[in-house]
Amino acid sequence: MVDPNAGLPPRYLRTPEAARFLGLSGRTLEKHRTYGTGPTYRKIGGRVVYALEDLKTWVDRGTKTSTSDPGTGVVLPAKRHASALVAYAGQTRR
Repeated sequence: MVDPNAGLPPRYLRTPEAARFLGLSGRTLEKHRTYGTGPTYRKIGGRVVYALEDLKTWVDRGTKTSTSDPGTGVVLPAKRHASALVAYAGQTRR
């Protein structure tokens, strides 16, 4: 089957559109940005946009074939995680 988007530039979605695409609330997607657990995003001026391909890649990290399948990746919930701590002014933020 031919991809109808072949040859077109990447499609970018604002936060509300991206949240609808993922089946999440806009606020949850904002929390993912804050904690560094969400999909890759870009800032254009003051606007946050998500490439459709980045959203698909992030969702695919959580692909499983059964409840006992550990999968190859993890999609973390939108909250602070020890692995997402960031060094800030020489100190670790929590």
